[in-house]
Amino acid sequence: MRTCYCLSFLFWTCMLHAVHMTPSPKRTIKYSQNGRILGLSQDDGKTLHRSKRGWMWNQFFLLEEYTGSDTQYVGKLHTDQDKGDGNLKYILTGDGAGSLFIIDENTGDIHAAKKLDREEKSLYVLRAKAVDRKTGRQEEPESEFIIKIHDINDNEPKFTKDMYAASVPEMSGVGTSVIQVTATDADDANYGNSAKVVYSILQGQPYFSVDPETGIIKTALPDMSRENREQYQVVIQAKDMGGQMGGLSGTTTVNITLTDVNDNPPRFPQSTYQFSSPESASLGTPLGRIKANDLDVGENAATEYSISNGDGSDMFDIITDEDTQEGIITIKKQLDFENKMLYSLRVEAANTHPDPHFFHLGPFKDTALVKVSVEDVDEPPIFSRSSYVIEVDEDAKEGTIIGQVIAQDPDTTKNAIKYSVDRHTDLDRIFNIYSGNGSLFISKPLDREETPWHNITVIATEINNPKQSSQIPVFIRILDINDHAPEFAKYYETFVCENAKAGQLVQTVSAVDKDEPPRGHKFFFELVPEFAVHPNFSVVDNKDNTAGILTRRNGYSRSKMSTYLLPVLIFDNDYPIQSSTGTLTIRVCACDSRGNMQSCNAEALLLSAGLSTGALIAILLCIIILLVLVVLFAALKRQRKKEPLIISKDDVRDNIVTYNDEGGGEEDTQAFDIGTLRNPEAREESKMRRDVIPETIFQIRRTAPLWENIDVQDFIQRRLKENDLDPTAPPYDSLATYAYEGNNSIANSLSSLESLTIDGNQDYDYLSDWGPRFKKLADMYGGDDSDRD
Repeated sequence: MRTCYCLSFLFWTCMLHAVHMTPSPKRTIKYSQNGRILGLSQDDGKTLHRSKRGWMWNQFFLLEEYTGSDTQYVGKLHTDQDKGDGNLKYILTGDGAGSLFIIDENTGDIHAAKKLDREEKSLYVLRAKAVDRKTGRQEEPESEFIIKIHDINDNEPKFTKDMYAASVPEMSGVGTSVIQVTATDADDANYGNSAKVVYSILQGQPYFSVDPETGIIKTALPDMSRENREQYQVVIQAKDMGGQMGGLSGTTTVNITLTDVNDNPPRFPQSTYQFSSPESASLGTPLGRIKANDLDVGENAATEYSISNGDGSDMFDIITDEDTQEGIITIKKQLDFENKMLYSLRVEAANTHPDPHFFHLGPFKDTALVKVSVEDVDEPPIFSRSSYVIEVDEDAKEGTIIGQVIAQDPDTTKNAIKYSVDRHTDLDRIFNIYSGNGSLFISKPLDREETPWHNITVIATEINNPKQSSQIPVFIRILDINDHAPEFAKYYETFVCENAKAGQLVQTVSAVDKDEPPRGHKFFFELVPEFAVHPNFSVVDNKDNTAGILTRRNGYSRSKMSTYLLPVLIFDNDYPIQSSTGTLTIRVCACDSRGNMQSCNAEALLLSAGLSTGALIAILLCIIILLVLVVLFAALKRQRKKEPLIISKDDVRDNIVTYNDEGGGEEDTQAFDIGTLRNPEAREESKMRRDVIPETIFQIRRTAPLWENIDVQDFIQRRLKENDLDPTAPPYDSLATYAYEGNNSIANSLSSLESLTIDGNQDYDYLSDWGPRFKKLADMYGGDDSDRD
């Protein structure tokens, strides 16, 4: 059928081609180039040449998508200048010249070298001219013509999307618009029906329909329910040629979703729910969850729960879980098994966003019965109050009962209870309690001024079950009694001018009291009875808890009396009356004519005696110099009293002593004081030795003092005997080495190195008589054999 249509179209195209290839009778006027005179004009005497144009046309027509084996013939260019002798040459330029369109330069025939597509390019503008082949002279001026591509139905309609997605509310009426689909055809809409598209539905009936001209999809069934079916797939066809047979077509898929509306009420799956809770459950404890099912989704399924009625409406509460749309039953008030064991309440579930369009479907709420049973548990004791406040006088005696706390077991068993005080709240153990009846009493004296309030905790415990206990705060207020005497509010620095007049105010004093009488403080001031009539000052009570100190005579002298002590008696008016005596120290000072104090110190007295400031500075410098001299003298004296090498003068043992200089012999009186040997009392001083390391010093055993003027030999013998018998004496011998020998020494050097040069041998036999401590020296120097060795 399509082939027949194309042949028919080709026939009519050829007919049009024949018509358009006929030269037009229209002529163009131009100045003659070849001298041929076609006509004259008498207007201005000039000769007007007219040349007849050889060709004239508007456009050629050509079918697209040519499928023949030969090139498609387009048309023929011809001029009346062409004599058929081959002297003219036809030249083609413009769109597609030489590639798409070729011309026979001898005959002027134009052919299409390739298959053309109107959808790519619908017309081509070309230019043709005829020139002399030999001379190249243009015989015909260049002329423009158009080749227009005729359309055939070679493109099917195409939708703007391969797949569409749309939605429509459920329960919508028939004809509700869902979505519009659009298909376009690339063929020429101005030529035939190739681009005329008609829409139809291939899949999706009987739920939806489509408008054949506009492509609008509409609902075809009323009251479609999302709860029954939510998704629909509709296939739409677009066909050109006005939907006639042989037209080309295209399809698209439309996924349609039914959106939810609130057309379903919440419904409880069961009419009765049962829960249980121990009576000890705390407030806010969840007991259970209930849920009313709603077929709708999202906001349309939002449900709110409430307790409509029942005997447990004031004991329980219900809240809505926004995530799960469940109702959570919680405890609103404390449960008591002994009071009530079973509660019933009516719970209602209702939609929060009902749609008025569907009220005709019925009420959008439902109710259910909830029963809650209370379970008995062993509960701790309960006090009769939430807290206790007890007042007691601060002078209450130890053992005085100040109050009582009462608790009882709320269970039916009524177990016995014992009371105790939490010692963490009463570290000083000032209070105690009788464990049997809860009576509080005092264990230590009270002092309101130190601690006006005591906050303790009392614990009540079941005797049969010590794990069950409760505690209660007890606030004990200590009531004040008048047990403190008033005293001066502060220390007053009072002075009186030397030129003061009688009756002049010197000082205003006030008092404080640690007590707090209920009617407030009231103080009285007066002189002590011993000084009721004071010759110098008087006390005047101002009746406002203050008093003034006044002078009683004219003029005071610092030279006679620089300070006055004035005892003042202060007492209160509470019961019992408390009083105290405060002493004011009043200094006599120098003042100017207006009563301003100038000076009260000793410097002012010296200045009045005629000493200047420079004199006082000089005196102070002299005192400082004297102190420095005394310190230097003491330091020098201490330097002289440096301790000798052997501090204890009777400690003459065989020690190894190293000296930095050697004694000067008999004439060197500075080397050794022989008086030490004759003064045994000197060794009685317990001093540290400097000839041995402090860690190796042994405690020197003290001996009885020897008498004066004892013989030196006897003294040495006695000391030798004492050291020989002393078990604490160190067992070592001594070798004295002298690095320097004093001047005028007859004994010359005692060096053992020079002893070898002496001709005569010395006698050291007496060393053997000195006891075992000198045995080593006796062996070294005692015999000839030893010397020779």
